[in-house]
Amino acid sequence: MVAEPKDVTRNVPLPRAGSHPLRTIVTAGLIAGACDITYAFIAYGALGMSPIRIGQSVASGLLGREAALAGGVSTGLLGLALHFFIAIIMAAVYYGAATRIPLLVKRAVPCGLAYGLALYIVMNYVVMPLSAIKATGGGGPLYIPVTGLLVHVFLVGLSIALVTRRALRGA
Repeated sequence: MVAEPKDVTRNVPLPRAGSHPLRTIVTAGLIAGACDITYAFIAYGALGMSPIRIGQSVASGLLGREAALAGGVSTGLLGLALHFFIAIIMAAVYYGAATRIPLLVKRAVPCGLAYGLALYIVMNYVVMPLSAIKATGGGGPLYIPVTGLLVHVFLVGLSIALVTRRALRGA
């Protein structure tokens, strides 16, 4: 059995020769994005919002609320594409950090949970206020921000960390 090459300066396994960072990042982002959007479809669907309207809500961060709603199905689909693009960027950030910080691979579960919490805070209290909608997230009935936080911690952050760990460990 051949030992996995290690970078002696960081004592972390190097990505396997057969591993594909882009594939790992896209996979992690798509899994996290699918978990998050499924939650949104269920939670906001219970309030009467359609999937296209949820997509328009995402697109409103780029286009503004009125333009997103006026765009109909096309802006709804744009919002869904933006949602997955953002999730892939989140995965790329974690993956990039994990190649430099061994703890993110060795302790993927607690680090992934913390990453999910950080993502929730940044998205709702930094990105959204700076976007075209200029508002914080977490509005609506109390179950929306509570479950939204739980989804980011347990499904978004954790799934990104576990997919990254699997790729970098070669499991």
